[in-house]
Amino acid sequence: MKQKVQEDEDLARSAEMVAAEWSAVLSYGTDRINPAVPRAAYQHPSLRVLWPMVSHGVLYLSRCTQWPWSGDVGTAYPLVKGGYRVRRESDKSLLGEVDTIEEAYELIAATLPEGCGPAIDGTPDDLPSCAGLGREAQADDSRE
Repeated sequence: MKQKVQEDEDLARSAEMVAAEWSAVLSYGTDRINPAVPRAAYQHPSLRVLWPMVSHGVLYLSRCTQWPWSGDVGTAYPLVKGGYRVRRESDKSLLGEVDTIEEAYELIAATLPEGCGPAIDGTPDDLPSCAGLGREAQADDSRE
């Protein structure tokens, strides 16, 4: 019973951290990211429970709140010609190219990892379904 209570408290704390980070990201101005990008992602309930972060004008989402990020959630990269390329870093997959940011986040939501749920306060090693993900991906790259 104590373990269940602790798990519930951990989930609640993680949810509060994620909500606070989304609040910050949604308030960013155009100097950090096009505000339409986080707004489009936030429209999807399955994405708004993930950890958001912004770097170089791109929104990244993770299933964990600590580095290294999970890397198994797609990311929308703007294309010079217009539209977006959606890639998943963990397996280097091109998920697709789409015309709008809304389509990009629909694709990301549709291709979430199996069993993907709210972000946890931890690293990928704390996620049962992707423990060691970073090391496995690096090992695969070294064989090529």
